[in-house]
Amino acid sequence: MTAETMAFIAASATGTCEERLVVAGGGASLFALHPGDRCRITDPEGLQPGMLHMLAPMDSAADLLPALAAHHVPTLAPSDAVMRLLSAIAADADRPGRIASFALFDDGGAPGAIIEFAAPAGAVCVMEAPGAAMLPDAQNPPTELHIRIFRAAAAPADAPALLAPPKLDLRVKAASARAYRVAAGDYIQIVDVEGKQCSDFLAFDAAALDAGEEYGLDAVTTRTLMGTAFASPGLHSKYFDARMKPLVEVVRDTVGRHDTFMLACNGKYYDDLGYPGHDNCTDNFNRALDPFGVAPRRGWPAINFFYNTIVGPDDGIGMDEPWSRPGDYVLLRALTDLVCASSSCADDVDPANGWNPTDIQVRVYDRTTDFSPGIAHRMTADAAPRLSRQTGFHPRTAALTRNFVEYRGFWLPTCFTGEGPVAEYWACRERAVVMDLSALRKFEVIGPDAEALMQMAVTRDISKLAVGQIVYTAMCHETGGMIDDGTVFRLAQHNFRWVCGEDYCGVWLRELAAKHGLKVWVKSSTDQLHNVALQGPLAREILAPIVETPRHLATVAELKWFRFTTGRIAGIPVVVSRTGYTGELGYEIWCHPDSAPALWDALFEAGAPRGMLPLGLDALDMLRIEAGLAFAGYEFCDQTDPFEAGIGFTVPAGKTAPYVGAEALARRKASPQRLLVGLNVEGAEHIGHGDPLYAGRMQIGVITSATRSLILNRTIALARVDIAYGTIGQTIEIGKLDGHQKRIAATVTRFPHYDPDKIRVRA
Repeated sequence: MTAETMAFIAASATGTCEERLVVAGGGASLFALHPGDRCRITDPEGLQPGMLHMLAPMDSAADLLPALAAHHVPTLAPSDAVMRLLSAIAADADRPGRIASFALFDDGGAPGAIIEFAAPAGAVCVMEAPGAAMLPDAQNPPTELHIRIFRAAAAPADAPALLAPPKLDLRVKAASARAYRVAAGDYIQIVDVEGKQCSDFLAFDAAALDAGEEYGLDAVTTRTLMGTAFASPGLHSKYFDARMKPLVEVVRDTVGRHDTFMLACNGKYYDDLGYPGHDNCTDNFNRALDPFGVAPRRGWPAINFFYNTIVGPDDGIGMDEPWSRPGDYVLLRALTDLVCASSSCADDVDPANGWNPTDIQVRVYDRTTDFSPGIAHRMTADAAPRLSRQTGFHPRTAALTRNFVEYRGFWLPTCFTGEGPVAEYWACRERAVVMDLSALRKFEVIGPDAEALMQMAVTRDISKLAVGQIVYTAMCHETGGMIDDGTVFRLAQHNFRWVCGEDYCGVWLRELAAKHGLKVWVKSSTDQLHNVALQGPLAREILAPIVETPRHLATVAELKWFRFTTGRIAGIPVVVSRTGYTGELGYEIWCHPDSAPALWDALFEAGAPRGMLPLGLDALDMLRIEAGLAFAGYEFCDQTDPFEAGIGFTVPAGKTAPYVGAEALARRKASPQRLLVGLNVEGAEHIGHGDPLYAGRMQIGVITSATRSLILNRTIALARVDIAYGTIGQTIEIGKLDGHQKRIAATVTRFPHYDPDKIRVRA
C-alpha cells in the first residue's frame, strides 16, 4: 500500500463534520468510516450502478449495516485491484476483518436516488461506479456517484489527503509565518485548510542569498512578462525576480483568484486603522527569514495567494472574502534552489480572511512526482472541484505545439508551431483543417419523456426533428436570457443528445425534468465522447473514402447539412455529423477518447497529401467571426436573448408547445431594444470585445467580437447596438482610450461578413 493511501486513511480520522467525495464514472474512491458516522451515497444522474466494498471487523454484513442488508451480495467478489488494496490496508494498518460487498442502484434508479446508512463500527470502504466505455452511437455512459460523510464528532480541521509522500509537511498556524528551503525541481503545495484564508508567499534564489545578494519574487516583473494580473497554469505560469529570472511556476490552482498588487499586511496598515501593535504578515516574515540572512522590511511585496483583490472602474483597489474553500490549494514547482516563506495572514479586521484567520498547510513533494497541470472548475457553486484534463487527441496535438490554453476544463491548442494561425486559417478556407473540439459538453437525454423535456427546454420545435437529424437551438431562462446555445441530435424516438458549452445545462435539464415529473434521464457523456472537426472545401473529398457506414444509413457523400450518420474509420466506431463552426463545408467526427489518437492518425493519413493542417483556437476565432457565429460570453450571456445574440432564427414563430422563456421571448420580440449587427471598420487598428460604440457622446452599443479578416482584407466586427442604430449603412464610431479621445469610424453591414448566404457550408 502506498504512503498516499495510508495518509488518506489517517486524514479520514479527523476533519470537518461533513466531507464530500465524487466517484468518477467507471472509477472508484477510497474512504474511511468511524463509529457513529453517517454516509449518504447519491446517484445524481440515475441509471448508474454502484458497488460498495467494506473492510470491517464484523462477522456479518447484517450486523455491520442493517440498513444495507438488502443490498448485500455474499457471493460477489471485489475486483482484483480492490481486493489487493483492501488486503494491503488490512495487513499494513493492522485492521483485521472481512470484506463485505453491496450492490447499490442496480434497479434502474431515478436521478437523485439516495442510499443512507450509519456505521456502528469503523470500516475502510471502496466505492465503485462501474461501467464500460461508451460507443459513440450509444447512450450508456458511466456517470458519477456522490458521497457525503457526516462525521459523528467534529475534530480539529486538518489538511486534505496528501498528493504524494511529502518531503516536508508544515503547519503554518493562524496569524504566523514559517520559512523553509526547497530544492530545484521540487513542488510546493500551499493549502487553505478551512477556506477563506490568505497566504502570502515569498521565495528567494538560495544561491544568491548564500552569496550575500537578495533576489526574490517580483510581482511587477512577473505581470510585465506574463501579461496577466497573476501567473496561472499553462503558458503564463511563471513568477520572476527583478533579474527576469523565473523562480517558480504554477502547476495547479484550484481557486483562480489571487493578488499581486498589494503588500503583505504590515504594522502601518493596522496603525492607520486604529489597531496599533496588531500581528501582521510583514513582521512575521521578518522574524521567520532572519535565520536565512534576509534583511527585514516594513512591507513585503509578497504573492498573496487566495487574496481577493478587486480593481474597480475608478481604479480603486478593493477586496472581498477569498474564493477559496476548505482544501483548496496552489501547487508550485521550484525552478532553482529556493528559500521560501509562507504566512497565514493575520488580518481579522476586514473581509480579507473572512474575518477569521485560520491555518495554512505547506507541503513539499519530490521533483520525481508527476503532477498534471490544471485549474479547478466547479459545475455549480457547491460542486466538487475538477482539475483541467487533456482530451483524447492531446497525445497528437501536444507533439505539434506547446501553445495550449485552459478552456472550459480542458487543455486546447491555440496554434501549431509548424505553421501558425494565419496558415491554419488559409488551410481552412482553401483546403482542409482538423481541430479538437472535445471541450464541448455532451448529455444523453433518454427515456419515454425525452422529447417532452427537450421540447420544454429549448426554443426550436423538437417534435419536427427526424431520427438522424440535428438542429441548432437556444436554451433560455424564464427571463428570455440565454443559458447556452447548442445542437440537439435525435438518435431514436426517445433518444436525444444535447451538445453545448456549459456544464450546468445537465443540472438544469434534470431539475426541469423533476419539476414537471418527467420520466427521463440526462446522462453526462463528455468524458466518453470526444470530437474533432474536419472543415474546409476538401473535407468531403478527404473524409468520404475512409468512412464505412451501414448499408441502411447515409454515406458521407450523401450526408446533408445538419444530419449525422454512424460508421467506422480504420475500424474505429464513429458518429459523423455534417456540422461545424467555421462557415465552410465540414464535418465533426465523434469517438471514444481511447480511440482519439488512432482517429487523428487516420484523418491525417488521408488529408495530409491534400495539404490538410491542424487548426487551433486563434485561427478558429477568425473563422467563426467571419461566419457570424455566436460565442458564449461574447455574443450572448444570461442578460441577452437569442434575438440580441443574432440567432433569432432559433425562436420559430410556429412553435406552439410551451417552453421555458417563451412568454419573455414573445415580449422581447415585440419590443426589441438591441440587436446584433455586422460592422465594417475603417483602418487596421485593433478592435476588441467590449469596445464601446457611440453616436456623438451617447453610447449606443458594444463590440462583441472583432478580427482582421484575411480573406476580406479589412477589420470586421460583430456588435450589439440600440435598435435605432442597426440599419445597414448606418455610420457609428468605436470609442478608444476613454471612449471620447479617439474614435474609429465603422459602418453597419449585413452579417455574416463572409459567405452571408451560406453557400459554401451547404455545398
